[in-house]
Amino acid sequence: MLSVQTKYFGILSCREEEVFEFLGGMPAFEDEKHFVLIELPENAPLVFLQSLTHPTLCFLAFPILVADRAYQLAVSVEDLTALNLDRGRQPELGREVLVLALVSLHDRFSATANLMAPVVLNLKTHRGLQAIRQDRVYSHQHLIASRGPVAGGPEVSC
Repeated sequence: MLSVQTKYFGILSCREEEVFEFLGGMPAFEDEKHFVLIELPENAPLVFLQSLTHPTLCFLAFPILVADRAYQLAVSVEDLTALNLDRGRQPELGREVLVLALVSLHDRFSATANLMAPVVLNLKTHRGLQAIRQDRVYSHQHLIASRGPVAGGPEVSC
């Protein structure tokens, strides 16, 4: 078991097979290569992508289909190769990959999801990357419908 120090959740335990490796890091955080998903039932469907080396680096995300139920994945051949996925087709969401939309909080009442550059996690090899789309079908600031402020939850700034 690994112990993961987090800013928002204290020390958490996880198994090594739950760690996702980002060979190229994340954009603007290229030195960050290892992340773990934190899923708390009381915050569902939100998930947290927590760095293993920096407790303050935690990305807030939704599964992509929560942000847009009709989302169509378009991962480049280079990214498919880096993820050890079949280069001839798009991977199957939920079966082969978990796809997350990073969330930006703008104030207490609004949030946007980045549908232009989702985080793609290979569920078999546990490799991940932020797959920047080559088209302009989706926005990096897709408005998430607000249900009002969330009371009692930790304030997360990612």
